[in-house]
Amino acid sequence: MTSSAEAVFDAAQSPHFASIDALVSGLSEVGYIASRRIATSLYMAVRLQKPILVEGTAGVGKTELALCTAALLGLPLIRMQCYEGLDESKALYEWKYGKQLLYTQILKDRMGVALADAPDMDAAMGRLHGMGDLFFSEPFLEPRPLMKALQEREGCVLLIDEIDKSDEAFEAFLLEVLSAYQVSIPELGVLKAETPPIVFLTSNNVRDLGDALKRRCLHLHIPLPDAALEKKIVTSRVPGIEARLTAQLVDFVQSLRGLDLRKSPSISETVDWARALILLNADALDGEVVRDTLNVLLKFEQDIVAVEPQIAELIRQAGA
Repeated sequence: MTSSAEAVFDAAQSPHFASIDALVSGLSEVGYIASRRIATSLYMAVRLQKPILVEGTAGVGKTELALCTAALLGLPLIRMQCYEGLDESKALYEWKYGKQLLYTQILKDRMGVALADAPDMDAAMGRLHGMGDLFFSEPFLEPRPLMKALQEREGCVLLIDEIDKSDEAFEAFLLEVLSAYQVSIPELGVLKAETPPIVFLTSNNVRDLGDALKRRCLHLHIPLPDAALEKKIVTSRVPGIEARLTAQLVDFVQSLRGLDLRKSPSISETVDWARALILLNADALDGEVVRDTLNVLLKFEQDIVAVEPQIAELIRQAGA
């Protein structure tokens, strides 16, 4: 059986984690163009065996960082999507009530035989109690994402996505998992990970997270990329796109982010737009193709209406 210390050592000793530069290169190989700040945070999280809390606006690559880390290390990814009302029964485990009921019916006659020679009520209750314990054992347990992650003997990447959408009570429940990589199950005792998972928590800042959770995590904020980084991302994500079109569309998007919009386009929307332009065989921006595809970049009609009169000027600036 591999110890936790050995398991962490193996993950940290991956050649991709030999240095920060090696990690930047490794992430690039699996399609994630990381800034040095992102790579440094991930490097420390794996080396120090700490969860990493990744914050930023939607579409900047928070979830993608976890996906690409799993691909880079060849580890399974276990994802738990958070939402309001999420509780431990949905995140940790549930009992297979149908299976328990079925077995109860099957064993009904045998229980009668087993209790027939009980000398008194106390003895009969004692035997029933022993049978009841059988129905709350691992064969009747349905593991959910958190338990699955702790049970992965070879390790995994655990993605707790959009933690800010969950309730504060669930956030408090996570503290034991994040600090000791274990959970307490009343019927079974303490379940501790043999190989601690690499944990990512993502947040879109819908609400402020508690200090207790933040203390247990390394913090990383991913901002919208600058033009140079965004061009590298588009080139990586959209193979075959011409450099001229890449430069134009990135400059156009960068200009949009300077406007007073309800929602500025994120990097994921830039990549989607680049793919749309390739699909339409565009080799450069022009008013017609931009107007026809503006809904790929902008998600609110009021933003589209505000930008349409400025399209010609924005294209001119992008061309310059």
